[in-house]
Amino acid sequence: MALGAQRGTKTGAEFLLTEARFELMPFDSFDDEIGELPDGASVAITTSPKLGIERTVERSEEAAAAGYEVVPHIAARYIEGPEQLDEICGRLRDAGITDIFVPGGDKEEPVGEFESAYDLLVALDDLDHEFEEIGITGYPEGHDFISDAELAEAMEKKAPYATYIVTQLCYDPDTILEWIEEIRDRGVDLPIEVGIPGVMKYQRLLSISQKVGVGDSVKFLRKTTGILGFVKQLVGSRGTYKPDALIDGLAPYVDDETYNIRGVHIYTFNQTPDLEQWRRGRLD
Repeated sequence: MALGAQRGTKTGAEFLLTEARFELMPFDSFDDEIGELPDGASVAITTSPKLGIERTVERSEEAAAAGYEVVPHIAARYIEGPEQLDEICGRLRDAGITDIFVPGGDKEEPVGEFESAYDLLVALDDLDHEFEEIGITGYPEGHDFISDAELAEAMEKKAPYATYIVTQLCYDPDTILEWIEEIRDRGVDLPIEVGIPGVMKYQRLLSISQKVGVGDSVKFLRKTTGILGFVKQLVGSRGTYKPDALIDGLAPYVDDETYNIRGVHIYTFNQTPDLEQWRRGRLD
């Protein structure tokens, strides 16, 4: 996300598409995928269960040196403790990185003493390293293993340490907007980066969605015009999902201070060529 980007005369949709952040996974295809993105793009780099935090830091250093605006995922359950966290932060700051995203991480057992994002945020606050931006996670559709009450409590604890929220993958703009209204009512006023899927085959997207627990969104994809309509949409789109409805549904709220939507965070799942073709086509 280009920090402090001005909307100016841009429409809501144009702003979202121009200032998008792209999430990449640090796999072997990383160099090819990032090469498809605009020069200097804002790129979030995830932590892989198989590759661990070191690969995330390495890819972040490389991408920053190449001129990208990098936001590494510093997943709590992948870090052994304050000493390793201190080392990682030092490397990131030396690379010129000023923005990090702190999730809990999907590792079943933590490798060290950090059980949650909150634990890591507290430890980070005790260190001398200061980042301009720190993101935390939001769940518009809840979480498979955590109750809504627990999620609300966790956000209340994490919010003082953060400067923005990134939402979990969701396909329904109304669900996202209602969730933002709910957290605003609870007094959480952090800017929101709305997490949206990129462009990819429906089959792959549905499989990914089920793995990350986006159950209601899967139903939303199927129910847009009933199961027959879903099949027609699948065939008519040649089996490819494109997030037009999400962009168009969020666009009218870009300038609404109540929602404070500062951009979209696109989960590319390392499928950037098709995503960029769609994004540039929309802008043209």
